[in-house]
Amino acid sequence: MKHFLPVLLLSLGTMPALAADVPGGGISADNLSRHVRVLASDEFEGRAPATQGETKTIAYIVDELRKAGVQPGGEHGGWTQDVPLVRARVDGAVDAGLKIGGVTQALVNGDDVVVQSLSPVERVHVVDAPLVFVGYGVSAPERNWDDYKGADLRGKIAVVLINDPDYETAQPGAFDGKAVTYYGRWTYKYEELARQGAVGVLIVHETAPAAYGWSTVRASGLSPVFDIPRADAARYHTLFRGWMQRDLAVSLFQRAGLDFSVEKRRAQTAGFMPVPLGGATLSAEFKVARDQVTTRNVIGRLEGAERPDETVVYSAHWDAYGIGEPDADGDAIRHGAVDNATGVAAVIELARVFAAGPRPQRSLLFMALTAEEKGLQGAMFYAANPVAPLEKTAAVLNIEMLSPDGPNRDIASWGNGRVSLEDYLKRVAESHGRTYSPDPNLEAGFFYRADHFAFARAGVPAITIGAGLDRVDGGVSRGKALRDAYFAKCYHQPCDAWTSNWNAVGQAQDVELLYAMGRGIADGDAWPHWREGSEFKATRERSETERK
Repeated sequence: MKHFLPVLLLSLGTMPALAADVPGGGISADNLSRHVRVLASDEFEGRAPATQGETKTIAYIVDELRKAGVQPGGEHGGWTQDVPLVRARVDGAVDAGLKIGGVTQALVNGDDVVVQSLSPVERVHVVDAPLVFVGYGVSAPERNWDDYKGADLRGKIAVVLINDPDYETAQPGAFDGKAVTYYGRWTYKYEELARQGAVGVLIVHETAPAAYGWSTVRASGLSPVFDIPRADAARYHTLFRGWMQRDLAVSLFQRAGLDFSVEKRRAQTAGFMPVPLGGATLSAEFKVARDQVTTRNVIGRLEGAERPDETVVYSAHWDAYGIGEPDADGDAIRHGAVDNATGVAAVIELARVFAAGPRPQRSLLFMALTAEEKGLQGAMFYAANPVAPLEKTAAVLNIEMLSPDGPNRDIASWGNGRVSLEDYLKRVAESHGRTYSPDPNLEAGFFYRADHFAFARAGVPAITIGAGLDRVDGGVSRGKALRDAYFAKCYHQPCDAWTSNWNAVGQAQDVELLYAMGRGIADGDAWPHWREGSEFKATRERSETERK
């Protein structure tokens, strides 16, 4: 069926009228399924960075981009960009204990807590460090919020809540209601508590505010962690960090003479003060194995016909969680089929169809990024070391977690980005007889959990696009049920795998919209932009001055 994309009127120009007929025979559901089947196979060992799984993954993506007909877009005329990282993992057993009221409770790593360290040490050794509850651990002067009130956390372990102070309040407050801000992310908690001088951090896990269960925390927490090489890493990281089960936190507060629920409600107010936990202390000892590794981004390029110095990026992260603990069926490989072999498959297929058609006016980059699951490391590195100038990068269209369950009526983006790309996506979807759904789960904080965020922080208009929930077969209720089941059972687990029941028809329809959107931006004279209220607007405006 032929679809026509109407003229999209934008504040900085127009996107041309565009027939969304896709060259190269159209987007192939079979191709998308095949790429996922290969990338998520046992042979690729879960695609963890700096493993044999990475070697196979990079070779496959490079070969497919080459066959697609695009050119190398990486360093030194090659297909890749080296990303140097420090890898750290717990080496051997963890000896940890919680002492309160003269009684010591042994803690099991992986069951009661998960602990790790990115501090530049070979051994973590903490003895009887006092525990202090710091609420949500937020220091946000622009929101008139400070959970620390000058407390001295040196030598102490902070117990901190996940998400924002607004998450469970009846009315929206300083933190946008249920829509998570960056202050709600676990990454921020670790960063801020390092700045505050704490020796350690334990985040209280609660499934709803975290948006995933303990099995996800366990899987990621027991895996190696990564960071960029830093000469002064001790400034950026507490000695150790991790999570604790909610039940353990409730018990700890009770033994300290406190009610966890009451203290949590206090933490939802601006007047909150840090609370020592009744003389409770924690001791922990474990070895840390650290080494420096090089992982890689893969980049293909299609040069623009008229404005080759201007760029539109398609991206998806290629990494998953590698090999972990066996599940009930004995499978230890976290295959990462939905998350995110589907995105990589889309990038490869987009490269193929663009190469088969008329050259776009702007250049296109087709990027498979590393170490997203380790804190957006590949995207952050690219944003700091771009192969195409960021001030002349018109847009980043990042692709995540397309559906294996057949077609949806809608397509969605992650978070409330306050970016004109959300409007573009809506118009493209409607021109194809579909609908656009803003993120239906803002409280999950997906805006800060995907690679587009690295580009956004650098000012580049960026969006992550994924599957909607309004299924052709079963509507929104069926879509939500499938999503919830996936996150409860298979997110970062071995069962996120390709099966013979895989239905890539919906993926193909979503990728067709991505083609139309990218084609319109690449052939138009408009520069996508951040809207009023975006924290990234000022950064982009400064780069626009440089561009002009």
